[in-house]
Amino acid sequence: MERRRAPAAPPRYGRRRFWDELYRREGAETREWLGGLSRFLPQLEPELRPGDRILVLGCGNSALSHDLHKLGYTDVTSIDFSAACIAAMRARYARCPGLRWAVMDIRALAFPDASLDVVLEKGTLDVLLVEETDPWHVSPQAAAAMHRVLAEVSRVLRPGGCFISITFAQPHFRKPHYAQEAFGWSLRHAACGDGDAGAFHYFLYVMRKGQPLEPRDVALGRRLHQPPPAPAPPLPPAPPDDDEDYLLAIQL
Repeated sequence: MERRRAPAAPPRYGRRRFWDELYRREGAETREWLGGLSRFLPQLEPELRPGDRILVLGCGNSALSHDLHKLGYTDVTSIDFSAACIAAMRARYARCPGLRWAVMDIRALAFPDASLDVVLEKGTLDVLLVEETDPWHVSPQAAAAMHRVLAEVSRVLRPGGCFISITFAQPHFRKPHYAQEAFGWSLRHAACGDGDAGAFHYFLYVMRKGQPLEPRDVALGRRLHQPPPAPAPPLPPAPPDDDEDYLLAIQL
């Protein structure tokens, strides 16, 4: 009798060990979550200036930082909490000394207040919510983790700077997290994709520090802190069907 193997455990994307093991296997071989820079450059480039101080959160082994550098954005710092990742990326791009790499936790950024012009993430924040089972009602723990990261991003952005988030998360799921008045930024988004009828779309969110939220976004942000609705009471059992009883009583 053939012994069946137990199903593999799902990847633990929030665990440092998972990523260290992945990067030790892959090194700096390019892996692009949500596609490469060319896929969303038309939406991204209007938000950037050549002299911007740019921070890339959770850089992984994406070529994003290097591609930005080639386009003339030469002040780019890339961080990841995996030491194996950062070591591999430093080695791969050693010929490009203008790129800076650092092991850092996105929940505790080691930058002074108001020191950056742009903070950019591509798929990194999705990891904070990947284990949630109900995107309409995120657990308090996941919401708090997201808030902690966003508060750090807000802290390090200068007035007029922007946070750019690229994700598959649709606005009704992601905007409540971003639309918090405490962060002191405005919020807008654009849908991006390949234009094919059956293609997946992703979303680029831009938060501009020092500009106010629209009232509708304020309302979305407040919704995040409302308790989930109570479950509906069970329905009473259906009464017997009179017609069915009548037919059963007929003597043939």
